[in-house]
Amino acid sequence: MPNWGDIVEVLFLQNYNTRLVVLSTTLLGVAAGFVGSFLLLRKRSLMGDALSHATLPGVTIAFAVMVALGGDGKSLPGLLLGATISGLAGIATMLMIRNTTRLRDDVAMGFVLSVFFGIGVATLSMVSRVPGGNAAGLESFIYGKTASMLQSDFVIIAIVAGIASLVSLALLKEFLLLCFDDGFASSQGWPTLWLDLCLLALVTAVTVIGLQAVGLILVIAFLITPPTAARFWTNRLLPMILLSAIIGGVSGWLGASISALTPDLPAGAVIVLVAAILFLISMMFAPARGVFPRLMRQAHLRRKVNRQHLLRAAYEILESIAPDTGIKNSSFPIEALRIKRAWSPEQLKQVLRVARREDHLEPVGPGLLRLSEPGFGEAARITRNHRLWERYLIKYADIAPSHVDRDADLVEHILGADLVSELEADLKTEIDERNLAVPVPASPHLIQPEPPAEA
Repeated sequence: MPNWGDIVEVLFLQNYNTRLVVLSTTLLGVAAGFVGSFLLLRKRSLMGDALSHATLPGVTIAFAVMVALGGDGKSLPGLLLGATISGLAGIATMLMIRNTTRLRDDVAMGFVLSVFFGIGVATLSMVSRVPGGNAAGLESFIYGKTASMLQSDFVIIAIVAGIASLVSLALLKEFLLLCFDDGFASSQGWPTLWLDLCLLALVTAVTVIGLQAVGLILVIAFLITPPTAARFWTNRLLPMILLSAIIGGVSGWLGASISALTPDLPAGAVIVLVAAILFLISMMFAPARGVFPRLMRQAHLRRKVNRQHLLRAAYEILESIAPDTGIKNSSFPIEALRIKRAWSPEQLKQVLRVARREDHLEPVGPGLLRLSEPGFGEAARITRNHRLWERYLIKYADIAPSHVDRDADLVEHILGADLVSELEADLKTEIDERNLAVPVPASPHLIQPEPPAEA
């Protein structure tokens, strides 16, 4: 187990090698967060996976070429150049399949992923037997070799990640238009093909520099997991993209730091696991789209709907008790309420418990209920909105009065004050806003149709 001194050394980047690894993976995470957001919005999440597998032939062929020219074949810039060329060839293949055939994007990506990776595996076994060259270590590009980073590697990652992040921010408006409606962008004269190529070039650049950190198999997680996690936290585009970059940077920093404290754990795998943990936290607890907040909102809506059904049913029961003398707040039997809403005894008991807790009911006696003063006012308001909406559906949606109650129940719970005012103005109800003596219009079910005029 690491002691406190080891933790301080890693947190403050006191070790030279740790500093290179942590800073490199953090910058890579930020760039992957930016670029991966557009992949997610473009619905091309597997593009990074296809490109990462397409880089393997370039790595092996670049090694063989450098050995043939008299080098040792292990120059990182040369290997990354080969990976870039191979990745661009994969992009060209995907675009050719998409633009010259009727096949979909997923077919093109699956073809490039499998064929290029197969070529890479075959050439990897071949270059291992190249005379005068030692291909040992090339397989580390498959799984990543973060711990062996040099300063030259850090410089390359920093430059490419910085350029990718700046280009993503500079072309933010254009990329967003391309992601959401490329047909509209093309009709407005935007160079959608060149924008698509630019985005794919950024994906290729981030994928290639990610080979050194997390490997070609795990780099897809670095491109997709941060934007997917950020999507749970906000519904706005710019905050999502910035948050994706932050999550990617935190994943790289925290994963590399944990790997430095526990040398037995490979940094690439730990980085991806940290990103996955942040994704799970976002999926469960993010206030905008998280599972638990959504369940809480649904439970709150169910309580609200049940409360409104209870109060409206109680108000209608009070109307039926004294239809001629006007409605007054008085006690009524619980059984009438259960029959009115067709609730089971358990459902009714739960709804009544919530209503008592919210001070909408007053205790009267066994088998009897009475609305409290605020409960009576809330019941009148809910019934009024329900009948306004019923009349709107009858008049404008041409729904029969015998069916309108069911349809109104589905919508009335989200009626706001502005919409209620519009309904009052459009329908020209008998309610005079300056005289609240008649706050609730009569039920449309009780309004008799006018007899037809005689010929």
